[in-house]
Amino acid sequence: MLISLIAIYLLSNVAVGIWAARKVTTSQDFVLAGRGLPLLLAASVTFATWFGSETIMGAPAMFVEGGLLAVIEEPFGSSLCLFLVGAFFSRPLYRLNITTFCDYFRIRYGRSAELLSALMVIPSYFSWIAAQLVAIGIVLNVVTDIPREYCVIGSAAIVMVYTLLGGMWSISVTDFFHNLIIILALVVLAIMLWQEVGGWTTIDKQTPDDFFRFLPKPTGKDWLAYLAAWITIGLGSIPQQDVFQRVMSAKTETISVRASFLASGMYLTIAMLPLFIALSAKILHPDLPKDNQLIIPNMVMRHGGLPLQVLFFGAVTSAILSVSSGAILAPSTVFGENIVKFFRPNISDQALLKTIRWAVVIITVVCVLMSTTRDANIFELVGESSAFSLVSLFVPLAAGIYWKRATLTGCLWSMGIGLFVWLACLGLDTDISPMLWGLFASLIGMIAGSLLSRVDND
Repeated sequence: MLISLIAIYLLSNVAVGIWAARKVTTSQDFVLAGRGLPLLLAASVTFATWFGSETIMGAPAMFVEGGLLAVIEEPFGSSLCLFLVGAFFSRPLYRLNITTFCDYFRIRYGRSAELLSALMVIPSYFSWIAAQLVAIGIVLNVVTDIPREYCVIGSAAIVMVYTLLGGMWSISVTDFFHNLIIILALVVLAIMLWQEVGGWTTIDKQTPDDFFRFLPKPTGKDWLAYLAAWITIGLGSIPQQDVFQRVMSAKTETISVRASFLASGMYLTIAMLPLFIALSAKILHPDLPKDNQLIIPNMVMRHGGLPLQVLFFGAVTSAILSVSSGAILAPSTVFGENIVKFFRPNISDQALLKTIRWAVVIITVVCVLMSTTRDANIFELVGESSAFSLVSLFVPLAAGIYWKRATLTGCLWSMGIGLFVWLACLGLDTDISPMLWGLFASLIGMIAGSLLSRVDND
């Protein structure tokens, strides 16, 4: 019964994709939903940017093992990212009336910056998408006992189909209904566990003294690690196409800003629920499997009735489907708009739309292979993706908007040096995060390259 209901739910997403396909006549419709989303839909689709595998499975696993300090990256860093997007980036980017984040690099720096940024954006998504597919494979395996690899392939096929059909329109509509289910399921489950666990007093007695510590120990090493956790997604996800695509789909500039702020607040509050659910489940049911990524799904399967199981697994699958579809569409869009059009500037809009759809298929296949062959947990995969964009793309984006002296040379140096230093430091055993070294090198590259190129021109 449970399997049948979940299958019906998953197939309903395809139906939504078929319905949304009627609204897609141009590449702009497919990529940005025709820039026609009202506040409610714009906030909903922005909130759903990352509310998937890491929030519902990865972060709770880290939380029960390491306390509050272990989840600064997610959800606190994610909420920070959406707030900063609304405060500093939505307005200047929306006014440019561009389709992709890489279009900004072409306008601000030049064609070579556009191409290099596109080549960096696309691979940064592979780990992110793979994390979502790993998560949905885990969830469906718990429910059905079907091997995880087959669950990954089946769910990836569903995501691919409804993304192919309706693009951002289908993502926006499904996200709205997904979010309603997510919030309802998590609230119901949290209330049940709060009553069962006996309130805050019991939780406080069952956890270590520093479990809810929010600030690190007063050492340089701990503070640097703390800073790295905040900026991994907090800054690293600002220059990512899925965030840009969702915010830029709003009907007006003001709606795009308000949607970012509203999504940030929703994320910070609603994302607390999975953390509480996981901790309560650990206290109440110590017999659950040692893999803490499975703690919430297994708890629901063992101790929840059929209505709760349907509600919860519908919420989890909906959240992961939302994130997956947006994450697959983003690099596919960049490939069409900023790589194919770079070499074929006169390509017709219909040919471009076809190219983006083919990219959706290819990227999905690549990420399925990654998710079934790599042995990495969800939290690590997501962090890896955000770090990639942080060390290569954040500084050129921010400098381009807020530093008038930024030049093409500075942009290229910043992207190249930041990425090189980060990759080099990954193999070294240092007390400072390789990501911080990469970000610092990217900043130095931007300043040095911009100033030296201006001297040469003078």
